[in-house]
Amino acid sequence: MVLQTIWFFLWGLLWAIFFMTDGFDFGIGTLYPFLGKTDQDKRIMINALGPLWDGNEVWLVTAGGVTFAAFPLVYSVMFSSLYSALMLILFALILRGVSFEFRGKVDHPVWRKIWDSCIFIGSFAPALLFGVAFANIFQGIPIDHNGIYHGTLFTLLNPYGLLGGVLFVLLFLVHGALWLAVKSTGEFHERAVSAANKIWPVLLVVAVVFLIASKFSTRLYDNYIAHPVFFSVILTTVLSLLGVKFFISKKAFFKAWFASALTIVGATFFGVIGLYPNLFPSSLSPKYSLTAYNASSSPLTLKIMLIVVILFIPVVIGYQIWAYHLFKDKITADDLAHEEAY
Repeated sequence: MVLQTIWFFLWGLLWAIFFMTDGFDFGIGTLYPFLGKTDQDKRIMINALGPLWDGNEVWLVTAGGVTFAAFPLVYSVMFSSLYSALMLILFALILRGVSFEFRGKVDHPVWRKIWDSCIFIGSFAPALLFGVAFANIFQGIPIDHNGIYHGTLFTLLNPYGLLGGVLFVLLFLVHGALWLAVKSTGEFHERAVSAANKIWPVLLVVAVVFLIASKFSTRLYDNYIAHPVFFSVILTTVLSLLGVKFFISKKAFFKAWFASALTIVGATFFGVIGLYPNLFPSSLSPKYSLTAYNASSSPLTLKIMLIVVILFIPVVIGYQIWAYHLFKDKITADDLAHEEAY
């Protein structure tokens, strides 16, 4: 049981890191048509995430891989139940990656407009659909004792699921706007700060509504009531969200971005802690739910994987810290003139 519990929270941690890192990429892409007034503005936005976005998506591959290796039954049921949503996410991510590379290949306004639209779609769609998917997992998926999904793509588009989607989009919008504030200068920098300031109150309201809705639409609070110490996670998340606004007012934009990152991690763990030990709860009957105990791999597999994680995850984290440090400077017109720039 200890190994299953460790892997349950490692599973949640990997998803949290993915949302924290790739979240600002999604946010920038979603803000792209609104903040990108000129071609230079758009190039600043692309280059703000250009050296980092593909490395950030490593965490998505890792989270999916851990689901497959540690909880294979969850992987099979999840990817069959949420097949349509996950395929839409995959296509959107492919479209976004191609758009970064292809946009500057032809110097023609129509060509660029096409790929600009793809950048927006490839960023907004995953942000929304990830939120919808996880909110549905929080409230339960209609699966039976054989893991058969009783519903369609539109079943997932219920009020609570859509509320989760909106919450994710707003979290990522603020996260992306703050990253642009960190990476830019001049008038564009001011617009990025203004965007973060305008979106933050909306995010606060939606976050409060989501917390309240979770009480009536899910059983997430059962674990918190049973173990009140876990309420510290919600408190830390709320304080981090308030810290975003505080640091923006102090013009400490990297601190504001870091507070935003903690908010995203906290929001993810709010659900992960509430779910435990369920990984894929059934809304038809609790006895049909897939848990860390009835859906895990063998103890030997979990032990070997744990050794691999302990050895190699620090290497990945070290590489990403080095990459973020290497590209920490603000983007200028001189940077855009380099051949390597997007």
